[in-house]
Amino acid sequence: MQPLASISSLASGGQRSAGWQAQLRVDFVVNKVTQTHRGQTEEQIKQALTDQLRVFGVVPNQKQMAIYAQAISALPQFPPTTGR
Repeated sequence: MQPLASISSLASGGQRSAGWQAQLRVDFVVNKVTQTHRGQTEEQIKQALTDQLRVFGVVPNQKQMAIYAQAISALPQFPPTTGR
């Protein structure tokens, strides 16, 4: 995975590899699903990833989604928050 470009290089028209926007969208969705679905079944996570990626116009790679889902499902769930 390529490192993220700095803001200054984006503003000056810096060089970017093909697919950089799609990768940013995938990263965003994976982080979001990690926060909301950790510890759930792999199928639930794969469905959430697929649904949310399609909202952003990204056609998910099913093999990669399975890898992400396996990693996210292995994480412990967040403890319930108390209403303060």
